[in-house]
Amino acid sequence: MGTHVIKMPDIGEGIAEVELVKWYVAVGDEVGEDQTLADVMTDKAMVEIPSPVVGRVVALGGAPGQVLAVGAELIRLEVAGDGNVREASRPAPAEPAPAPAPAPKAEASKSEAAPAPRRPEPKAPRQDDRPASRPAPGSPPLASPAVRQHAWDLGIELRFVTGTGQGGRILHGDLEAYVQQRDAGLPPATGGGGLAKRSGEERIPLIGLRRKIAEKMQAAKRHIPHFTYVEEVDVTELEALRATLNQRWQGRRAHLTLLPFLARALVVAVRDFPQMNARFDEDSSTVTRYGAVHLGIATQGEQGLAVPVVRHAEALDLWGCAQEVARLATAVRGGKAGRDELSGSTLTISSLGPLGGIASTPIINHPEVAIIGVNRIVERPAFRNGLVVPRKLMNLSASFDHRLIDGQDAASFIQAVRQLLEQPATLFLE
Repeated sequence: MGTHVIKMPDIGEGIAEVELVKWYVAVGDEVGEDQTLADVMTDKAMVEIPSPVVGRVVALGGAPGQVLAVGAELIRLEVAGDGNVREASRPAPAEPAPAPAPAPKAEASKSEAAPAPRRPEPKAPRQDDRPASRPAPGSPPLASPAVRQHAWDLGIELRFVTGTGQGGRILHGDLEAYVQQRDAGLPPATGGGGLAKRSGEERIPLIGLRRKIAEKMQAAKRHIPHFTYVEEVDVTELEALRATLNQRWQGRRAHLTLLPFLARALVVAVRDFPQMNARFDEDSSTVTRYGAVHLGIATQGEQGLAVPVVRHAEALDLWGCAQEVARLATAVRGGKAGRDELSGSTLTISSLGPLGGIASTPIINHPEVAIIGVNRIVERPAFRNGLVVPRKLMNLSASFDHRLIDGQDAASFIQAVRQLLEQPATLFLE
């Protein structure tokens, strides 16, 4: 048998180090060729690291949350054959030599025939089955990440579950027993049914995408003096047009949401306000204005917020934009978005759909200079031509970099967007 060491590969783009986010294997596991071993996070995306060989895991090169340099040892496998580790790095060959040293078989006594491995070691595991010491009162429940996720999915608070594992560790079977008791109307084994005081703490380290989000948001707020401008938009006609187009092209073209219309309005508006479609380099004090509109679409995935990019939005029609937004959202939520799909935006849209609230103060996607926040659409009475009529109204909450954009320019830009949305025919006039 030999040893095969897998090192952190060079992912490209000048990346010198990455963060180890998740292991899919543990020491002792058998792995196959091309099996995913771990997830690592660069500044731009999550990357899966596969195994190039078949083998058994001997050692892991780090813990989730640890930053590893490119070229550092990621994992060590035991493989058939020589492996890729030089003989000098293996244990000295003198160690296996004593194996043939025992006396001839005829001279071996009965006591020698029972070497150390034959000792009654199976009794040791029985200690795991004995009632082990319980966690101290007020201490966090003991459970693996998989059990914690399972409990979350079932809506169970771990502090109410009695753990039967070593040291009071909560196992999957304990969760199932708790659910059976709960469904049967029985009080939990802890006797804590009804209202009870809660205690304990759970420390959750920020790793992977969550840490990248935190760093990016902190940098944006620290470096960019934000100001937010909120305006109400009447989208009654726009919503009627959207419904008509969806009904007419149902099943033949992509379903239209509000986003493609807003994207079109931004594309048209930045023709007169090119300073909004820009990025600012603090190091060189240079603003770069772009002819192409690469729209970032803030999207919530399982791991956190990501901003995939609709490239050349100015060249897409409504359905092309809708199809690309849907494709990118699916990629983000499935954790399959690539680095190229998550970088290079020049202007960003942030929308929470029905959860959009009345107003918001979105944080600029650094190093851009503006972000457009979309709030929810509500139907309210409004005055039109002296009459009170029902209208569909929505607020736009936009934040700007005050170092580069003055309040008057920001207000004028949003007013231009508002007029385009309120008179949707003008979106398509060239």
